[in-house]
Amino acid sequence: QVQLVESGGGSVRAGGSLRLSCSASKYTDNCRMAWFRQSSVKWREVCAVINRSGTTRYEYSVKGRFTISRDNAKNTLILQMNSLKPEDTGMYYCAATLTNGEWLTFVESHFDYWGQGTQVTVSS
Repeated sequence: QVQLVESGGGSVRAGGSLRLSCSASKYTDNCRMAWFRQSSVKWREVCAVINRSGTTRYEYSVKGRFTISRDNAKNTLILQMNSLKPEDTGMYYCAATLTNGEWLTFVESHFDYWGQGTQVTVSS
């Protein structure tokens, strides 16, 4: 079991930045991890994935604006979000799995552990 706790959400104006953190109860160096988000008008969708080796993959709408990274010494996953837009508003979830650590798939069902989410609101 891996417990995940997100933090860092909040309200920001368009063009601003936020830094989300996800604290894991166990080693993140063996995990494939991701950030997902869900808004009132969309199903939960992936933002970014990072595999065990540190390779990353981004959903098209956030590429160039968001950066996913991990600090294995602190068992923490980070999502740096810059140039935020109102359409980035939503609940952001951290997810992890101990299986297939080198994969970079965007499939929600591939992730076994989820946090409770942190709200991000971007106003125009």
